[in-house]
Amino acid sequence: DRILKIIKGCSFPVVVDEAYYDFSRKTFLPYLKKYKNLIILRSLSKIGLAGLRIGILTADKGIVKELNKVRLPYNLNSYSQVIASSILKNRKAIDEQVDNIISERQRLAEEMKGIDRLIVYPSDSNFILFKTNNAEKIFKGLINRGILIRNMNKPGRLKNCLRVTVGTSEENGEFLKALKELV
Repeated sequence: DRILKIIKGCSFPVVVDEAYYDFSRKTFLPYLKKYKNLIILRSLSKIGLAGLRIGILTADKGIVKELNKVRLPYNLNSYSQVIASSILKNRKAIDEQVDNIISERQRLAEEMKGIDRLIVYPSDSNFILFKTNNAEKIFKGLINRGILIRNMNKPGRLKNCLRVTVGTSEENGEFLKALKELV
C-alpha cells in the first residue's frame, strides 16, 4: 500500500525491485498499464542463474524508449540470451525448484523458531535473517564446521544478525544441528 501511494503521488519514474518475485509471488505487474511511471526490475540470479547476469526491466513503452537511448549495444552476450530465453520458455523446472526452496524455507524457519535465544524474521526470499545473542561466536563456530552463512552483524538494527541461504534438506539439517550446538 505504501509503495502504491508513492507511485500514485509521483510524476517521475518509480522503480520497484522484484528480484525475489519467484519466492514472494508478489508483483506490481497489474499496475503497469495504470501507472506510466512504474518500472519493475527482476533478475534471474535469485533462481540459480547468477552467472548469466541477466536482469529484466518492465515498464511503459515511453520509458523503455528513453532507456534504450542510453543502453549500451550488446549489453548481453549471446550465450546468456539463449539460456535465458530457453529458461523463460520452459519455466516448469525453475518453478519446481523455487517451490522446493519455499517449502524448505518454511521448514527451516519453523525449526529455527524452536531454538531458544533466536529471533527469526519473516522471509519472502531464498534466505532467512535471524538474530541471536552472540552472532560472532555462532558465525565463527559455523565456519569451523564448514558451514558458511552471511554475517550481517552491524551496529543498529542488524546487531547480532546472521543470514542463512536456504539449501537442500541435508544442508539445512547440518546447519540446524550445528546452530543448536552453538546457541
